[in-house]
Amino acid sequence: TGFYAIPQILGFFVFVVAAIAETNRAPFDLPEAESELVAGYFVEYSGMRFALFYAAEYIGMILMGCIASACYLGGWTVPWYLIKVLPFLKYVPGIVWFVGKVYFIVFCYYWIRATLPRYRYDQLMSLGWKLLIPLALLNILITGVLKVIF
Repeated sequence: TGFYAIPQILGFFVFVVAAIAETNRAPFDLPEAESELVAGYFVEYSGMRFALFYAAEYIGMILMGCIASACYLGGWTVPWYLIKVLPFLKYVPGIVWFVGKVYFIVFCYYWIRATLPRYRYDQLMSLGWKLLIPLALLNILITGVLKVIF
């Protein structure tokens, strides 16, 4: 069915954390630094330019949600466990499932932003080098071994 979030839990975790950091959302919004400035490095812009910067940020969140949905959450397919319980759900169009999964991921972005404090730059570098890269390499090793065995 293409639902790889559970078998590839390490890859999914690394992707989610890296996607949040890549889109400069809290707790990784270091360039913005809203506690020091009102709108971070956007402070010199107003009107339409200001809106375009924020629109680009939200488009990045939606794009990362689309990638996560397509790669880890099955994209447009219906989750298999829902079809067994509620068989009429197989008639729901795939785009509805895809958009619903993307909305769920964007909701998780907002939830993480509201609950976690901002990391300092040294904490972000430590997280990347000491946790994310080793987990990504471990995920590659485990996936390779499992592909050879099975």
